[in-house]
Amino acid sequence: MNYLHTMIRASDLDQTLDFYCGKLGLVEVNRYDSEAGRFTLVFLAASDDAARAREGQSPLLEITWNWDPESYDGGRNFGHLAYRVKDIYQLCQQLMDKGVTINRPPRDGHMAFIRSPDGISIELLQQGEPLAPQEPWASMPNTGEW
Repeated sequence: MNYLHTMIRASDLDQTLDFYCGKLGLVEVNRYDSEAGRFTLVFLAASDDAARAREGQSPLLEITWNWDPESYDGGRNFGHLAYRVKDIYQLCQQLMDKGVTINRPPRDGHMAFIRSPDGISIELLQQGEPLAPQEPWASMPNTGEW
């Protein structure tokens, strides 16, 4: 398992980037705009980690900016932790066997979400290409929030 990123939401992208990059010294290493989803993702790395981060070798801070105004109360501005895993189906089964709820099952063979006992959302991403969809995951519904 590899630690990938921590995601937080920004209500004002320019102000947020000024803080993290202009003041704190983080470096933007990637940006993704989704017209259909109406959001922008900006991935930041610590300055000493920027080169390694561009090669996927260093954890990132993901800033998510939703284009439509939204109030982030109750900790909603903190998004999730993310880990890359070798076999998402195997790990999800192990977690279920240990009593962990799979909030967003890996129906696509690529992504799943679980929550910590404190309610922190954790994203699990399949290393490399998505695995072929398989049961029981392909037809498993979401459970709770993720």
